[in-house]
Amino acid sequence: MAELPDVATLLDAAVRAVGGSRREGQVAMADAVAAAVDTDEHLVVQAGTGTGKSLAYLVPALRHAIAEDTTVVVSTATIALQRQLIDRDLPRLAPALAPLLGREPTFAILKGRRNYLCKQRLHAAGSEPDEAELFDPRAVSSLGRQVQRLHEWAEETDSGDRDQLVPGVSDLAWRQVSVAANECVGATVCAFGHECFAEQAREDAGDVDVVVTNHALLAIDAMQGYHILPEHRVLLVDEAHDLVDRVTSVATGVLSERAVSIAAKRAARLVEAGLTERLGEAGDGLALMFTDSEPGRLDHIPDPLAGAVAAVRDAARACVGAVGPADTADPEGATVRRLALAALNEVHDAAVRVLESYEPPLRDRTDVVWLAKSPKQPPSLHVAPLAVGGLLREKLFGDRTTVLTSATLALGGSFSALAVQWGLGRETTGEPAAPRTGRAKRTAPEPAAAEPAAAEGAAGADEAAPAADLTAAGEPRWKGLDVGSPFDHGRSGILYVAKHLPPPGRDGLDPRYLDEIAELIDAAGGRALGLFSSMRAAAQAAEELRERVEPPILCQGDDSTGQLVRRFAEDDPTCLFGTLSLWQGVDVPGPALQLVIVDRIPFPRPDDPLASARQRAVGAGGGNGFMAVAATHAALLLAQGTGRLLRSMDDRGVVAVLDPRLATARYGGFLRASLPPYWATADPEVARAALRRLDAAAAAPMASAG
Repeated sequence: MAELPDVATLLDAAVRAVGGSRREGQVAMADAVAAAVDTDEHLVVQAGTGTGKSLAYLVPALRHAIAEDTTVVVSTATIALQRQLIDRDLPRLAPALAPLLGREPTFAILKGRRNYLCKQRLHAAGSEPDEAELFDPRAVSSLGRQVQRLHEWAEETDSGDRDQLVPGVSDLAWRQVSVAANECVGATVCAFGHECFAEQAREDAGDVDVVVTNHALLAIDAMQGYHILPEHRVLLVDEAHDLVDRVTSVATGVLSERAVSIAAKRAARLVEAGLTERLGEAGDGLALMFTDSEPGRLDHIPDPLAGAVAAVRDAARACVGAVGPADTADPEGATVRRLALAALNEVHDAAVRVLESYEPPLRDRTDVVWLAKSPKQPPSLHVAPLAVGGLLREKLFGDRTTVLTSATLALGGSFSALAVQWGLGRETTGEPAAPRTGRAKRTAPEPAAAEPAAAEGAAGADEAAPAADLTAAGEPRWKGLDVGSPFDHGRSGILYVAKHLPPPGRDGLDPRYLDEIAELIDAAGGRALGLFSSMRAAAQAAEELRERVEPPILCQGDDSTGQLVRRFAEDDPTCLFGTLSLWQGVDVPGPALQLVIVDRIPFPRPDDPLASARQRAVGAGGGNGFMAVAATHAALLLAQGTGRLLRSMDDRGVVAVLDPRLATARYGGFLRASLPPYWATADPEVARAALRRLDAAAAAPMASAG
């Protein structure tokens, strides 16, 4: 192949294709990504909103894929970014770069198997739903109508991708026609293997230059041995600030009475009645123990609860042993067996993890267990890793070059906090590592295996390929780069901290907080996004302020979040109040959003079982648990939330943090150093005057147009 143009030339062509302009931060990031790929050194890049980071990593990724005849994997946290990459960015990039690269780059999206309709499962759907609690005839009727609609859709869809079903169906209905990776019998056994949507997506992804996936599938692929993704030596992790939470979620086991009931029901067709009755009775005993137990973290498991969990473990193990071998000549029977084994193994493995987590002394434990109870969900035991850095170090960083990027990674002005959570350790300096000589050439994907063990053995990985270079301490080498933002935060935004207010309490919003919010909204003429620490606070503020201010106030829960954000963006005076999903999920450029209100520093709840256990573990190891866990969590959310203000070059506005601890507490400096560099003030009149000027400026064009 002829020598390809350098990254700078390709980036210029890409920017022209999307109608953009050259940005220094984007160029610096693209060069750094190309250098990291060439030297096999991991890279952490903070690229502020407006940098154009998607192009900055896609361009060197496409060049590398074509030059080396390999596949590059891009992982994102949100469906919105996946769709942006697949539906907007890559379709514009590919034809623009084709003349320079010698051919048009190819790309595909790949999701977990559960996201694709399974024809074998569809064939068997409708007999009985898995959930045994569906006794409401109306619910059953609704489920039947939705499954019938899925049957009709199956005849017309080319992809079987749930996201392309509009309008959608309930999670319960979708579960009747889909399977997880551990429930699949494999294409070689399944009667519909030759027309399997998931297998087709995997096959398509095995022969393209860039595969776009999500953090959850990335974790499943790396940690559970199914190897769904094509072999790759370069991984680009966008929205990397969410990586630890997504991996933790995948690595968390759950044990509930409902899960036990479903496992017993699935096994009933395969084993003698006495065994499934024993499992069902163990589930009933577990539910009884849940009733008598308080929710929260369980540092020590009571003997009665331990006995109930052990009974579930033993009964599930007996059922697993009694399930006979698969008959490859009977695909439907193999499916029944596979579904039963998947449910039984999940119950058994969760019970084992719960009991084994208590064997080491408290300070030496690597898992935390808690009992969750809520009005909307049945009680369940959860077991999660205290840290995932070791898993990430071994499974994600050991045999590939990884680039991690986001608009918010430098917490307290440093990448160290997140690097430790990722298992990267300290940043290295000096000369880059020598490039690896072995590259992963593109190969056709292996067929799905009939059993997890077989899938693990057919990983297809080149075990002889050298791993990424490690430091002397055994930690992967990495470099950090903050390319800044094209926004002039100091001139475009004000950070107002209401230093005169009292610290937030536990009994709802203080009336003085409500007064402050009302004055800010009046000054801004609305245009406010209220980010609250709880739905209770958001609802209280919305209810009380609707009677005090003129602009309309929407509150999360009034409608779907997407519809609320759309209405907020389309009507400038409208305000939107809500909680966690709005801290990261709102992108509203223009005059509709000129005021972001944060009611309090978003520390984890003191009774959050996982955060509190992680904080204690850091302290037991001699570290500062509060700063490593609680302050880091708060800094990340604050950076994400305050980043909602400036979304385009013309945006102006005020971020108002009502919690005075941001200015007065010892940890306040760490939190402020994590935020964009807005101009800061504690004077409420300065903030209100700025908002009044912005309101007048926004109203002037409307008046002249009228």
